[in-house]
Amino acid sequence: MSDFLVKPATTWNRVEGQDLKVKDWIVPSWEVSAATWDVVITGVPLSRSSISASAASEFPEAFRRSWSLFSTYYFDEHVDFRSLRVADLGDVKMHGTDIVRCHANIEAAMVDVLKAHPDSCYVSIGGDHSITAPVIRALAMETGKRIGILQFDTHLDLRDVQEHGPSNGTPIRQLLDGGIVRGEDVYNIGLHGFYNAPTLIEAARHYGVNMISLKECRRNGATRQIADVMAALGEKVDFVYVTVDMDVLDIAYAPGVPASTPGGMRTDELFDLLFEVGKYDFVRAVDFVCIDPHRDTQAQTTVKAVTYAFLTMMVSRYIHL
Repeated sequence: MSDFLVKPATTWNRVEGQDLKVKDWIVPSWEVSAATWDVVITGVPLSRSSISASAASEFPEAFRRSWSLFSTYYFDEHVDFRSLRVADLGDVKMHGTDIVRCHANIEAAMVDVLKAHPDSCYVSIGGDHSITAPVIRALAMETGKRIGILQFDTHLDLRDVQEHGPSNGTPIRQLLDGGIVRGEDVYNIGLHGFYNAPTLIEAARHYGVNMISLKECRRNGATRQIADVMAALGEKVDFVYVTVDMDVLDIAYAPGVPASTPGGMRTDELFDLLFEVGKYDFVRAVDFVCIDPHRDTQAQTTVKAVTYAFLTMMVSRYIHL
């Protein structure tokens, strides 16, 4: 295990059987010596960098606890995807107050993950959206590849870093200003409503960020929309990083997201989009961010939605790769 990763508090006693739960499918990497994984999961429990008051740092544990609620059989496609090899690598070590140090730890942990698992797909469970910047910095530094970003979000996350710091409102701006990614390689799907100020629209146009409204996405449909974006990215980048800010969902579907709003996506729309995304083998990494389990309903509406979204992308990857 990396010096920057720790064993999570939530672990499961895995049970083998004909009917397999997700908790029995995902393997704790610290219990296995050397292994090759199709997918590796890293918890990134940081929320001090959130503009909105948030306990998103608690989400990696809530995510793991939800694994007992899902099976490895996907009814919609009548497929059992248990043979996809998935490992839990644990959580990134965090400092109690120093956000910059936390981001440095994320970057260092991700470099170690890439070195140990160079051929895997990387799943990061946030944490707030600020985690995306250090994860992608590590990917760019370690691989030397040109990275495209597919962002599902209500917001552009292009706030001025000098004014707002390394917060969850600035990860895309950090990457653009740092020359890590190009604006033309960023596609943001799900923008809607009254939640992006004119200065942010100006910034997006300045950097050449591709803005796709929720209305446009609905008009195109999930299959066509993702096919169009992936075709464009496929002409430019070496691989794609998908970042899923759960505030892209309507507040009715995401009560556990501090910045969720009226007018957003339905959960089934997000699931359909991620199923399409999972078809492409040059999608090498994904994160899920900005979920506060303390704000969620007693039925864990948002927590379950994220786990469902993650599994939808995994089963698609299993079917199509």
